[in-house]
Amino acid sequence: MPTLDHLDLVVASIERSLPFYTGLLKPLGWRGVREVEGERGETIHYLWGPNLRGSLGLREAQGPGHGPDRYEIGLHHVAFGARSRKLVDRCASWLGDQDIQIESGPKEYDYTPGYYAVFFYDPDGLKLEVLHRSRIRAAVGR
Repeated sequence: MPTLDHLDLVVASIERSLPFYTGLLKPLGWRGVREVEGERGETIHYLWGPNLRGSLGLREAQGPGHGPDRYEIGLHHVAFGARSRKLVDRCASWLGDQDIQIESGPKEYDYTPGYYAVFFYDPDGLKLEVLHRSRIRAAVGR
């Protein structure tokens, strides 16, 4: 099974972003946080995905930065899978409770049959998505 092993994000504040990401990802099946020392001596906080397949690393910025620009070279957005539409709705509700900016959704999109998602921004303005694909097997002929 193809997987993305890990993805590291640089955030403005670990104190702000770590609770955001753990709160968002725990209902999606992500478990635990492991701290690792980075190449510059910084602490990387790795959140482990379901079944320990893949991780998301958070490390604090070491410079002032200029904020994200999805249309420059770099990251456009990160999407996290959910087991059901109900879980997407639950995440959207949690985001609203946290006063997180929701770009759109939750609703069905035309990307693939049954694609149901909510798009939003993390505390640093990085675009994220939580999605469920209810009819993906039918769409790919399985």
